[in-house]
Amino acid sequence: MNSVLQYILYLAVLVVFAIPLGGYIKKVMYGEKTLLSPVFNPIEKLIYKILGIKSDEQMNWKEYLLSVILFSVAGLIFLTLLQMLQGVLPWNPQGLKGVNWDLSINTAISFVTNTNWQAYSGESTLSYLSQALGLTVQNFVSAATGIAVLFALIRGFNNVKNGQLGSFWVDMTRIVVRLLIPLNLVIALCLAAGGVVQSLKPADTVSLLEPIAVSAEGEIIENAVIDVDSNTVEVDGEAIEGAQIITEQIVPLGPAASQIAIKQTGTNGGGFYGVNSAHPLENPSAFTNIIEMISILLIPAALCFTFGKCIKNKKQGLAVFMAMFICLVIALSVVAVCEQGGTPQIAQEGAVNIAHIDQAGGNMEGKETRFGIAASSTWAVFTTAASNGSVNSMHDSYTPLGGMVPMLLMQLGEVIFGGVGCGLYGMLAFAILTVFIAGLMVGRTPEFLGKKIEPYEMKWAVLVCLATPIAILIGSGIAAVVPQVADSLNNSGAHGLSEVLYAYSSAGGNNGSAFAGFNANTVFLNLSLGAVMLFVRFIPIAGILAISGSIAEKKKIATTAGTLSTTNAMFVFLLIFVVLLIGALSFFPALALGPIAEYFTFM
Repeated sequence: MNSVLQYILYLAVLVVFAIPLGGYIKKVMYGEKTLLSPVFNPIEKLIYKILGIKSDEQMNWKEYLLSVILFSVAGLIFLTLLQMLQGVLPWNPQGLKGVNWDLSINTAISFVTNTNWQAYSGESTLSYLSQALGLTVQNFVSAATGIAVLFALIRGFNNVKNGQLGSFWVDMTRIVVRLLIPLNLVIALCLAAGGVVQSLKPADTVSLLEPIAVSAEGEIIENAVIDVDSNTVEVDGEAIEGAQIITEQIVPLGPAASQIAIKQTGTNGGGFYGVNSAHPLENPSAFTNIIEMISILLIPAALCFTFGKCIKNKKQGLAVFMAMFICLVIALSVVAVCEQGGTPQIAQEGAVNIAHIDQAGGNMEGKETRFGIAASSTWAVFTTAASNGSVNSMHDSYTPLGGMVPMLLMQLGEVIFGGVGCGLYGMLAFAILTVFIAGLMVGRTPEFLGKKIEPYEMKWAVLVCLATPIAILIGSGIAAVVPQVADSLNNSGAHGLSEVLYAYSSAGGNNGSAFAGFNANTVFLNLSLGAVMLFVRFIPIAGILAISGSIAEKKKIATTAGTLSTTNAMFVFLLIFVVLLIGALSFFPALALGPIAEYFTFM
């Protein structure tokens, strides 16, 4: 019952905060007056003046797409060079050397595409300059890019016969200045108050409460008798040759809280530390955990309500939200049951009681005891439903079906809320596909939000919906036959295949999480995963903007008695069905060879 109440609390808090934020985002993007307008109006006008931006500028879809691509390419080049040259640049108190070219390219692609896949450990690889000026900045602007493209699509539905989608530069300015900066300032202060590190000092060295001994191979020696004065280590009365006594620990510091806030709200997910939000300095308590976890889905959920307000049809926004929310609840239920129940081996076929008052119960492997199963399972579902990728537990240690659900959420195209902006415009592409299929069933020309859906829009919508399956299946299929990839695996057999499939699902879903233990820092994996990330980021953006430009030039069609309702329960069901039809069935053969096969080996 405790766990059930936790799940209900997390979902309730998400909805309570998302609704008012959705109204605020609508006001921001339409230039309406808000409580913070007196503060942000002068700042926004100053930015327009410095950058030469016209606040009333309008772009067609090709101009908007070109602006997105040029802006992203500039960020990609800058971030790559920043990492490679960090060894000779300032604000590098640890004296870290420049990052290898292939890892630099992979990381730059990862953050520019809002994926934040990390084939490195942040505290030992990147300088404070690279973290703050490089990664944190991209966390803001890559998130803003997704929201901007969504509003271009919304204008396409609202505009009539003009083909104008607004200005990318104006949208970016408003999103960053009026939404992301103030929201993340508040969250960062809350995280810092809760114990998350926010410092410009170099790493500190502290004394251990008890010394530990490690072998010559670097492994901790259990049950060792340590004499610091004589520098000897004994086990069962025998001296251990080559053993080293460790009495101090390095505590990595840095500007973490400021990056962690935007990594969550922007559905970026890149951890300041290698183990991400499982690290006690990045997520120290239940207080910081719930703030970070709710932040993951806060803007994606809020944008559903923003969408309804912008198109002057709140029921439509609610219908899309319910389709996402129902899928989220189902996914969370499956993971919760699997992880709380553990495996037959853990329960020893029922001979062991794994859920009593003094025992955590279930599958606690890879999970932090300060969070437990409920908070860990919820985070795993939230972070893969969104294109976030941050973790507070290791998904590699989940039960086969418990690990399959997060993988499947990514494979669906991360449209179950998904990334900020990109999740909703991806779901709207599925909605267009749904009304087309429903139109064929009843013999009517498909319409959506008063605009006729014709072959041009359908071709792009299909490409948007299939981009993720294409990239993941082709990428993981090639990787599975490359001999060197086997050396990167932490496991063999079905679980090893799951590691590869999860990695390409993460890159193909612009997620960034990984099965712990998978070593992706090789030239092949860095470049192939980078290619997947680029494909699934910019092909859908191009498709959505092409659809936006086309429907913006069309006239509105009057609603009649024969018009298919897209706000009722039947449409919500059809939308969920189409998402599962395309996503789940596309990946069933691969899942059958990975997590499903592993599940049956446990029986």
